[in-house]
Amino acid sequence: MVIPVHDVNPARRTPWVTYALLAANFAVFLFLTPGVAGSLTGESSLARLCDLQAFLERYAAVPQELIHHRMPRLVPTGDTGVGPQGPGCVVGPPGYDKSPELSVLTAMFLHGGWLHLLGNLLFLWIFGNNIEDRMGHVRFLLFYVVCGYAASYGFALLNAGSGEPLIGASGAIAGVLGAYLVLYPKARVWVLVPFLIFLPLRLPAWIVLGLWFVLQALYSAGQGVSDAGTVAYVAHVVGFAVGMLLAWPLKPGTPPPPEPRGVLFGRRAR
Repeated sequence: MVIPVHDVNPARRTPWVTYALLAANFAVFLFLTPGVAGSLTGESSLARLCDLQAFLERYAAVPQELIHHRMPRLVPTGDTGVGPQGPGCVVGPPGYDKSPELSVLTAMFLHGGWLHLLGNLLFLWIFGNNIEDRMGHVRFLLFYVVCGYAASYGFALLNAGSGEPLIGASGAIAGVLGAYLVLYPKARVWVLVPFLIFLPLRLPAWIVLGLWFVLQALYSAGQGVSDAGTVAYVAHVVGFAVGMLLAWPLKPGTPPPPEPRGVLFGRRAR
């Protein structure tokens, strides 16, 4: 998989919504998600795990809750205890009311670790500013939320019996990538290609994002990965497709990106 680092496609106005989304995701992860301090030091404990499970159960989107609109009878409480099989996390009746619909929104700002967070925000940082520039601040925020909801419900429909928490901004950001592919397919993107070392190349967006989408589609079918059950690749595919559909009406009036100068694939780019 290539790693994007920068696109050659300057925006005309400051992407305040993109900046706010980046900051909000960082703030929720650093200051609200339990156990982040332990993850920095590599520390892992049962108490930290139980606290995190209870937090995610309350604020993450759970497919069976979205589809059947009912809470489970027992949820992690955040406490630890000792049972017949040894130490573990205590479960009990939920002491709170949870809105499945609202949990989709809160889940967009939750991440399972630093790699999950930074990988998502890298793509939002590179591609979000141009989509916000084209749509405007308010429409871009609505677009982002709609893609996130579509991705979560699309995943839930195909996994209606799952009780595993669904977290991350991936579905919404996939919508941004889909919109970018529609509006700026010829924009050049600097990427790092792992081949013994990381080789920098400047590729058209349609190659970078098209490859990303194909890989997500293959992974969602369980091809080429052993952890397809732990990553919601289907949500990525749905978010990307919805982003493309919503951006399509804007394509006719979208100005083309500037043509970069310099060497591209060993020849002079025009």
